Amino acid sequence: MATIAARPKIAAGPSRQVYDAVVVGGQLGGALAAALLAKRGHRVLLVEHDGLGHGYEHGGYLLPYAPLVAPPLKAMPAFDEALVELGLNTAVQRALRPHAPDLQLVLPSHRLDLHHDEAPRLAELTREFGEGAGRIAAALKAAASQHEQSDPFFREHPNLPPDGFFESLALKRQIGRHPALAEPSAALQADLSLPVLGGLLQFLTYANEPKQPLAQTRPLSQALASPNRYPGGKEGLRELFTRRLVELGGDLLWRESEESSVVEELFLEGGRVAGLKLVQSDHEYRCSSLIGATDAGALRRLVPDKRKHRALAELLDQVEPRKFLFAINWVLPAEVLPKGMGELVLLDTADDLSPLLVQVSHARKIGAKADEPKERVVCAGAFVPTSYRDLGEDHLRSLAARMGVHLDELMPFARRRAILESAPYLDAGGVRGSRLLPHPLYEVNAEHFLGITGLPQRTPVKNLFLASREVLPGLGLEGEVMAGVRAARLVQESLGKKDPLKR
Repeated sequence: MATIAARPKIAAGPSRQVYDAVVVGGQLGGALAAALLAKRGHRVLLVEHDGLGHGYEHGGYLLPYAPLVAPPLKAMPAFDEALVELGLNTAVQRALRPHAPDLQLVLPSHRLDLHHDEAPRLAELTREFGEGAGRIAAALKAAASQHEQSDPFFREHPNLPPDGFFESLALKRQIGRHPALAEPSAALQADLSLPVLGGLLQFLTYANEPKQPLAQTRPLSQALASPNRYPGGKEGLRELFTRRLVELGGDLLWRESEESSVVEELFLEGGRVAGLKLVQSDHEYRCSSLIGATDAGALRRLVPDKRKHRALAELLDQVEPRKFLFAINWVLPAEVLPKGMGELVLLDTADDLSPLLVQVSHARKIGAKADEPKERVVCAGAFVPTSYRDLGEDHLRSLAARMGVHLDELMPFARRRAILESAPYLDAGGVRGSRLLPHPLYEVNAEHFLGITGLPQRTPVKNLFLASREVLPGLGLEGEVMAGVRAARLVQESLGKKDPLKR
């Protein structure tokens, strides 16, 4: 079962007020960039600002904001290389666990377990589809390995998104040497018999309705190879990087720091970021470079004079979230879960909420050092239009109730034994910003490459770089990692320190 890790205790607090690099925001790419820069000998401060944290507290439990599907790390070359550099690859590989079964599909007329092993997968497909099983099995086998065809391209560390004419020209030539990038998704071909499978894609990327082949193929293929879980989900990985940052001598301001971890404004002087000021604090922190690892809207609010810095404001305005992942959590005794129900279920609800992604994890009480062995959290999420946020609490409660009806059908008689029913949008107190947008789907009004790119990492402010999930939204978790890795490199180049091991 997937677990939510306990809130870590990290000794935090700035040791200086002048840094080589300051990272603003709690997204995964920023934490990774901060750790990499600290490893390379730079003075780094990470200010969480609006990070998601490990979860939210309700009814004495620590609950997830949303279900998360993580592809195996070996399917993401950039992530593997970064973990090796930070000395974390062994620890992460040991902590990763597959779901049992890897993925379960529940359709109006079918229910089947998709194992990554071919024999049990074929047996399941044969049980449900008879003579048509062989064709579906062949398509799924091809889909699960299809990301390997684009791996050589990503191992070349392409400049994604490209900056300027020459980088764009070089990238187009590079793309031309890899025809596999234009291959259609084998998983979506299998979708003729498994119509819900294409809906899994939105849980794997931050792009709203990606249409180009690579944006469909790579995330789906990575997940179908073997959807993994890491204790604490993506936030657990982020906390791992922040721990490493502190161990390497970097500084951290986060939600449990004595000093505020919320930025009030950025200081821009002569076309450059000079530093920042925190809310309810007299301290100002100066920096040579700054990395934005928060959503564009949150970063834009920190720009003091938007008319004077119009080019930056206009760039950040190019992003618009169109959908968001709305989730509910039920805490249940483990014994009431139906036998045969998987730990990761993609449920075709046959309505506008389809598909519903359901993930089962061990429950954890606030302050506990271990999971509750006899209790489970069932977290279900569905994508809905962002306009739903403006329709009021009653509308959100009715949405939670509709999702609850589908969980009732999936787990008959379980609800009457529920210990707690909760929804982050309704029950997470004291949260801000992106904490209630754990997984938005964006439209980005910028030039697209391969259907996966979004905002550029270089901005009109010379020493301000982006490492947010809006940089490579079409690659989901892998895109966040790639944005963090490249942001660290861009900062290093801007600092002019050729040898990262020498000060």
